[in-house]
Amino acid sequence: MPLGRSRAWTTRLAFGAAAIGNLFTAVSDEDAAEAVGAAWEAGIRSFDTAPHYGLGLSERRLGAALRGRPRGQFTVSTKVGRLLEPVPAASAGDPAGEFAVPATHRRLWDFSADGVRRSLDASLERLGLDHVDVVHLHDPDEHENDALRHAYPALERLRAEGVVKAIGIGMNQSAMPARFVRDTDVDVVLLAGRYTLLDQSALSDLLPEAARRGVPVVAAGVFNSGLLAAPGPGATYDYAAAPPGLLARALRLQETCERHGVPLRAAAARFPLGHPAVAGVLIGLRNAREVADAVDQSHRPVPGALWQDLLAEGLLPAGTPLPDGN
Repeated sequence: MPLGRSRAWTTRLAFGAAAIGNLFTAVSDEDAAEAVGAAWEAGIRSFDTAPHYGLGLSERRLGAALRGRPRGQFTVSTKVGRLLEPVPAASAGDPAGEFAVPATHRRLWDFSADGVRRSLDASLERLGLDHVDVVHLHDPDEHENDALRHAYPALERLRAEGVVKAIGIGMNQSAMPARFVRDTDVDVVLLAGRYTLLDQSALSDLLPEAARRGVPVVAAGVFNSGLLAAPGPGATYDYAAAPPGLLARALRLQETCERHGVPLRAAAARFPLGHPAVAGVLIGLRNAREVADAVDQSHRPVPGALWQDLLAEGLLPAGTPLPDGN
């Protein structure tokens, strides 16, 4: 699907490469390569990464796995806003935040024009590419003015030069992306966790604005970091222990889905596509088994009666756009 007026596009199911950057647990080089290969065989052609993911490991693994494949047949998105600075004499056992990699670098917030170009140059080197299709401003929550005044204009120049095809913003909130949709010429929004079966907050700002202006949204975090994939003891919501109220709601969602013979994760992956502004869903994948499951769930029929029951039971707000039953 085209991303707005840009030359970039996305497949309906896109590959989130944070996991192959060792998000939370280590992934072998072999599993990472097999995950990308399985995605390719399944028809997935859109891949999302970032310097933040495993201190560049995700970009290196993704670039290696895509090497030799026809460049015009896939799209890659990466992100700017964090520079990676080497740490002298780093200990191999040091943690690197939520990524299970040695802390060989530290992340420095930088939304300056120079920082954007330096970040992108480094990403292209790690990926082994001469251009990327989409560059997202990555989590500028505390850097809104710098992102608007410096980083975004720098990306506009890079887009004009053909170094990038499309400009996006990737965040875990919907209010700031809505402002970028109103006040800039961004091509796409990567929205994590704010339009899911548990959280429809983007309906109040971003999604109607994006629909009016023809800016597509790619929905990420559709399982809210795990709760909508497997609700139960120990499940996480936004990367923390799920509050009891949300866990109870997720279990109710699961019960309704099961009455219709649909796994909760299939409904969770399908739900965002009911909104006309949503162009695709991005799911984080770490091995070939997870790829196979994601593809299977994305193709699984979800009857319209399921969505109607979720409305009737108050599990979705009235007026929520619903996917077609299929």
